[in-house]
Amino acid sequence: MSGIIRLPIVNGHYFPELASEVPEAIIVSSLCEGESAFIDGSLEADNAINILNTAFATDGLSMIVDEGETVTGTIGIANVFSGDKSAMVSARNNIVVCDGASCAFSERHVGPSNLAYTATSVTNLWLGVGAKARWVIVQEEGDLATHLGQLNVTLGEGSALEIYMVNTGGKLVRSEINVVVAGENSSLKIRGVNLVGNENHVDVTTVLEHNVPNTVSSQIFRNVATERGNGVFQGQIRVAQIAQKTDAAMACNTLLLSDDCGFSAKPELEIFADDVLCAHGATIADLEESHLFYLQARGIPENEARNLLIKAFLEEILDDMDDENFAEALVCRIDAWLDARK
Repeated sequence: MSGIIRLPIVNGHYFPELASEVPEAIIVSSLCEGESAFIDGSLEADNAINILNTAFATDGLSMIVDEGETVTGTIGIANVFSGDKSAMVSARNNIVVCDGASCAFSERHVGPSNLAYTATSVTNLWLGVGAKARWVIVQEEGDLATHLGQLNVTLGEGSALEIYMVNTGGKLVRSEINVVVAGENSSLKIRGVNLVGNENHVDVTTVLEHNVPNTVSSQIFRNVATERGNGVFQGQIRVAQIAQKTDAAMACNTLLLSDDCGFSAKPELEIFADDVLCAHGATIADLEESHLFYLQARGIPENEARNLLIKAFLEEILDDMDDENFAEALVCRIDAWLDARK
């Protein structure tokens, strides 16, 4: 099966009657009705988002991707708020990608722009031995919404995971990624884009635990703040004493496009091993005036020139996505956000 395998979650409840045909390689059910996928207890984060979601979530997805199977197409989890008054909705997903399986997921969050609703979403993801997965998060909540999202991951031996995150919506946003690297020779790549304007606030926090030797991770976040928008990036890499030969890198780069916006970055390394290659860094800047002048001198209007430079800054981290159609779809989300600020 090609294209998107749609799995809709509306107001926190999974609606299988609205879902696409699911390949035989995938076992999927409502979390409140079906047999729950096995999840390692170490994934359960003891923090506010997880506690709040545990208290209020009544449904979501339970999914198992069978051992050795390759799923063609993207498994699309659509989280939709639908209603005519403000409310809080919560969904929880438990997903296992079994040994040797390969698949791609997209997680999208949308809702109306005129309601001050709150949406919480927690996904627990476990990758088995040699499993490979891509996980894309597109957060486009309404202009008045509060979004509290969490992705908790455990990586098995020889597994590989790519995570792409794009935040373009919501009044108040908190997005967390917690990863436990539990299997040797596993790899993780995280790429994120955070766009914040108006008087909105976005907070992205990542915690990565390297608990075994010979693993690799890479994180790059690109952020754009304008108007009176504010953002925060907190990234922590923990390397256990046993986790020798760890190769971990993290970077956070930000453009500030107005005098009233702001962005704070706090990258951290906590290393107890002595044979590692680890690095982190953060930059904050405005657009380079000489680059703007170069484009304007060739007849490009200032606003268009600014958008071209912003897109080049952001799109660089999507260039290595192996699905060109999906990368183009993410670029369209970026274009729509920039066009709304002309």
